[in-house]
Amino acid sequence: MRVSVSWLREYVDLPADLPTGDLEQALVDLGIEVESVVDLAASVTGQLVVGEVREIEELTGFKKPIRFCRVDVGAANGIGEPQEIVCGARNFAVGDRVVVILPGGVLPGGFAIGARKTYGHNSAGMICSAKELGLGDDHSGIIVLGPDVTAKPGDDARPVVGLDDVVLDLEITPDRGYALSLRGLARELSHAFEVPLRDPALTPAPGGTETPAYPVEVRDTVGCDRYAARLVRGVDPTAPTPSWMAQRLVTAGIRSISLPVDITNYVMLELGQPMHAFDADRIVGPLVVRRAEAGEKLTTLDGVNRVLTADDMVICDDTGPISLAAVMGGETSEVVTGGTTNVLFEAAHWDPAMVGRTARRHKLFSEAAKRWERGVDPAVALVALERAVRLLTEHGGGTPSAEILDIDHVRPRTPISLPADLPTRRVGVEYPPARVVALLERVGCTVAQGADRLSEDPGAVGVASGVGTVLSVTPPTWRPDLTDPADLVEEVVRLDGYDKVPSVLPTAPPGRGLTPRQRRRRAVADSLAERGYVEVLAHPFVSPELADQLGLPADDPRRPAVRLANPLSEEEPLLRTTLLGPLLGTLKRNLGRGHRDLALYEIGAVFHPRVGAGSPPAMGVDRRPTDEEFAAADAVVPAQPVHVAVVLAGDIDPAGWWGPGRQAGWADAIEAARDVLAAAGIPDERVEVRAAEHAPWHPGRCAELRVDDAVVGHAGELHPAVVAALELPRRTSAMELNLDTLPPTPVTPAPTVSGFPPALIDVALVVDDSVPAEQVRRALEAGAGELLEDVRLFDVYSGAQLGEGRRSLAYKLTFRAPDRTLTVEEAVAARDAAVAVAAERLGATLRGA
Repeated sequence: MRVSVSWLREYVDLPADLPTGDLEQALVDLGIEVESVVDLAASVTGQLVVGEVREIEELTGFKKPIRFCRVDVGAANGIGEPQEIVCGARNFAVGDRVVVILPGGVLPGGFAIGARKTYGHNSAGMICSAKELGLGDDHSGIIVLGPDVTAKPGDDARPVVGLDDVVLDLEITPDRGYALSLRGLARELSHAFEVPLRDPALTPAPGGTETPAYPVEVRDTVGCDRYAARLVRGVDPTAPTPSWMAQRLVTAGIRSISLPVDITNYVMLELGQPMHAFDADRIVGPLVVRRAEAGEKLTTLDGVNRVLTADDMVICDDTGPISLAAVMGGETSEVVTGGTTNVLFEAAHWDPAMVGRTARRHKLFSEAAKRWERGVDPAVALVALERAVRLLTEHGGGTPSAEILDIDHVRPRTPISLPADLPTRRVGVEYPPARVVALLERVGCTVAQGADRLSEDPGAVGVASGVGTVLSVTPPTWRPDLTDPADLVEEVVRLDGYDKVPSVLPTAPPGRGLTPRQRRRRAVADSLAERGYVEVLAHPFVSPELADQLGLPADDPRRPAVRLANPLSEEEPLLRTTLLGPLLGTLKRNLGRGHRDLALYEIGAVFHPRVGAGSPPAMGVDRRPTDEEFAAADAVVPAQPVHVAVVLAGDIDPAGWWGPGRQAGWADAIEAARDVLAAAGIPDERVEVRAAEHAPWHPGRCAELRVDDAVVGHAGELHPAVVAALELPRRTSAMELNLDTLPPTPVTPAPTVSGFPPALIDVALVVDDSVPAEQVRRALEAGAGELLEDVRLFDVYSGAQLGEGRRSLAYKLTFRAPDRTLTVEEAVAARDAAVAVAAERLGATLRGA
């Protein structure tokens, strides 16, 4: 929200010599984020003057309309002759007064202005728009000064357009909707500087009359619990918006449209009450406020034909919906510039949740909707009507009707019980009960003790310490965010000063260090990083289509997913059940940015829903939940095992002068899985790799990893259909393991190092194609006995001489004794024993035997 300090001073007596830094700090201390504080006087340098357009020559033959103007700038240019300026805007005419920056001036953003030849004419200076002067975002046309401006050509234009002011750009958090108004900000600053507040909402306003200003029926008093309206007849349709009002709207970033519409925006900024202006002559029959019927259509003021749902609120006449309530009006009843003479002002109060859903559904985040979903004061509707009617009759003429409509179903605020010592107990700072009461009353709350007012006597029983004293606090109508004791505690701390709360870190318990699970996770991450993999942190959100893209079968346990109630994106409303989907998305994104050789990994949780778990119990913030409540809530929380996954694409060994490169493949993914298991402390003899078929991997190039005969993950090359669906390179490979299923890391004894030489023997065994090499290795280990130090597969061969469906696996066996040099007979005997076990278990035969 952008607001000028001069406007704020109309409602709060800020110190005359207040430095901008002190003003910014005061707002920050109150919990209001300050994006920037801009001194507009210093934002434009050089000569910025008022000019009067004397001549306009339309230039033709260019891609866009161009005008060559002669503008009277008085004696500002030193010669007293009209200034020649080329301009592309078309919203001004001869005789209009405009804002001109002369050569040598500099606009916001460092844009220097000079004299140059353009479009075949000399142009000395610029006729300025609000955006070019940094006053707002409107760039549709230049600033045309109204007839109420008395400045003459050549006068300094800064005070005319508000460039002698200071502008605050504030980021208002969702819980402080009241601060989206001058009224709310003035109240906050009155607290900060302890100066008087002139609340514009306290202006006397007439109440509703027995005869309504216009016939209105409210059918849904939950979606709309207050609806007020008043009619003004005989308005001058050509009456311009006064320059001071247009200037303030432009500073706030709102484009000036017409007098009635500008008044509704002005009152919204002033009081925080969004309003709407109807052309009463374009309304057919009485108005009805109701929920929309599914499929109804409405063309809003932005020209978009919108299809409504049953959750939307609409205002209708006999022709159907004419306004999308609280969000945007419709074309059929809009105020027409130069044609509207009878204006019906509306000031209502709408359900914030309904407005928020409607705005998001239709992607219409109007200034009104922004305020409604944060909460608007329901008590200010009649004051806003009175303010709008007075402004319209003052500047546009017309006669206000004596009848005032006020349909009021607003429920009174429910008192909140607040133990007087709760702020002290929660924050650790001493807040005497009298101080708590004073701060809450400063916010606007009504505070009482039981049925009576809290005693002012600090020596009263139970009051000095606050122990046992319970306050009954009724929040004001403009603070819908105050709903429970914790909110009131926050207000006490905020107004007393966050800087008074000491920053004390809790003492860390000594001697515990990392847990085994943390050590394992770090070891796995270090191992992958050392091997060249790059860690990524992908969003855990996925689309419903991902399961189909990965080719998961209908009965796959990874298909059921947890759906978020309020997802960041409706396209990805589910929590991931596998790391591969988001990780492959990251791979694809990097490929699209020109990276060709990628090896990525992620360690994170996946989420599996608990079928039939029901809903969690409702738990407040006034106390610690019981163990039973924790257990009931935990039973609903999805299972969240920690997985590790890698994806590879491109060359794993780059090509160069040293030789050709090597493309990453399924074997590299399996090796990454072995590295992870080794880093997790799982001995190699407990790991088994078997061929498997498991989506989304290629059925012929997929391996399952087993630890103690339990499947812990899969690795290999992705299925071609998956690669095509996700638009990935051919041969893209991946691995995913469930770290939570791994057994605890065993205690590893220190290895015995033998100083005696090894005996190396190679054996080539012929087995069926269906026999995994891993099983052959295990058989050799089992038969070789304690003398076997290492066994490694170094060659695989298949050919016609071996026979159909047969292959040869060659292993290098390393034998060594810890206490002696082995004899040839001992080594051969150990080899023969190893081959015998392989033959017995797997039908293996020595090649060439």
